Amino acid sequence: MSYLAWIILGLFAGFIGSGLVNKSGEGLIMDVVLGIVGAVVGGWLAGFFGLAGLSELNFYSIGIAVGGALVVLLVYHGIRRAV
Repeated sequence: MSYLAWIILGLFAGFIGSGLVNKSGEGLIMDVVLGIVGAVVGGWLAGFFGLAGLSELNFYSIGIAVGGALVVLLVYHGIRRAV
């Protein structure tokens, strides 16, 4: 995927994940960053469990990216509360 597609995918995943985890979001830049990191984590987890990774901008990739973003956001919030 192109860098623009990763940013768009990260934007969707970050907004959806932030909305599910804390209802208010983390801000535009942090949502995009956490979404892109979540997309990478989601792709890695999908491959680990034998599923196809992220290949293009479609609903499957958005679902995988949102799942990864949820994992990243839960870890992020856990670390923020511990500090």
